[in-house]
Amino acid sequence: MSVADLALQRNKYKHLSDAEWHWFLQQIEGRERTADKLPTFASIPDWWYPVRLSCEQCSSELTAKYKASLFPSLQRGDGGRLSMVDLTGGYGVDTYFLSEQFTHTDYVEQNEELCRIAAHNFANKPIAIHHSTAEDFLASAGQYDLIFIDPARRDSHGSKVFRIEDCTPNVVELLPTLLAHSKRLLIKLSPMLDLTQAVTSLSQVNWDIHIVAIKNEVKEVLLLSGGTGQITTIDLAQKDQAFVFTREEEQHCGLEIRNGKLANYLYEPNAAILKAGAYKLVAQRFGLHKLDVNTHLYTSRQFIENFPGRVWRITEKQNLKQANVLTRNYPLTPEQLKKKLHLRDGGSTFVIGCRIAGKPTILWAERI
Repeated sequence: MSVADLALQRNKYKHLSDAEWHWFLQQIEGRERTADKLPTFASIPDWWYPVRLSCEQCSSELTAKYKASLFPSLQRGDGGRLSMVDLTGGYGVDTYFLSEQFTHTDYVEQNEELCRIAAHNFANKPIAIHHSTAEDFLASAGQYDLIFIDPARRDSHGSKVFRIEDCTPNVVELLPTLLAHSKRLLIKLSPMLDLTQAVTSLSQVNWDIHIVAIKNEVKEVLLLSGGTGQITTIDLAQKDQAFVFTREEEQHCGLEIRNGKLANYLYEPNAAILKAGAYKLVAQRFGLHKLDVNTHLYTSRQFIENFPGRVWRITEKQNLKQANVLTRNYPLTPEQLKKKLHLRDGGSTFVIGCRIAGKPTILWAERI
C-alpha cells in the first residue's frame, strides 16, 4: 500500500493523535523514498526520517562515502584525537559517514526538529548535537581537523541562487573564520553554481576540486583546502573512470583540432569531465581527435577501452522509424531533430546532431 493510500485509512488509527499520525506517515514515506539512495539507514530498524524536502535535498550514501574517502587518516592508524564539525548538518547523511573517519564529530544545525532527529539517530555514535547557526557556533568554537559546510542554495524567499556569495551561510564572508578554526576545510557546492566564479571568490585558498557524478549526472562539486589545484572528476557508477588534471594542463594542452575527419568511433566525456572543462586534455590523453572547437565530441580509428564516458560505433545512415536522438552544438533541439526525421524514441540506434568544422552534421551510431 502506498503512503497516499495509507493516508486515506486515518479512521483505522483513531488511537493515534494527529501529530502521531503525521509522524507515522512521515516515517513510512521517508523510508520508501530513500531506501535506494540511503541503504545503510534503511537497514537500521529504529532510524528516524525527516520531512520530504530534507530527504530530497540530502546527499546520497554514495556521495557521502566519497567525501569520507578523502580523509583516510583513521584507516592509516594515525594516533591522537581527530575532530571534525559539520556546520550545516541537515538530515545528517554527510555527518554520519564523515564521522567514521574521526574520533569526535560536532553536528550543527539551526532547525530544531532536525536536531531532535539527529540526536536519536546518532545516539550510539561519537557525534555531539548543537542547535545553532554556523556563525554562532564558530564564535565559541575550538580548532578542528576538518570543517565541512554545505551552504543552502536558496534565498530567504525560497528561490534558487547561483552565486556562492548568495548562499547561506555566506562562505566568502565566513572564510577567514572557517580557516582560523580548521586544518582542512571542505565545501560542498551545487553543480548549478558557477565553479570558476566560486573559486575566484575564494581565491585566498589553494583548493583541490572534486566533481562527483552518478550515472552521468553531476551531483556535487567539492572544494578541499590545502590542495595544489588538482581537479578530480569521477562518476561513482564507473569507479575506474576517475580523470585527474589541473587547469594549467588543460590551458597548455596543444591539441590539434582535426575538423571534419570523422573516424570509426565517437566519444563523449562524462558529465563530470565536461563540467570541469577538460575539453582538450581528455582527447590528448586517450589519443582522440576533437571534431570541432565547440563540439565536445571526439573520434578515433581504433576503439579506445576504459574511456570515461559514452562510446558509439559510427554506422551508415539507416531508414528507421525509431532511434535515440541527441544534439551537441547543433541548431536544432533533440525534439526538433526527431520531428524533422520523423523518428520515435527508442531502439538501439543513435542519431546525433552536431557541428563538424562548423557545419551541422547528422551522425548515425550504435552504442558500445
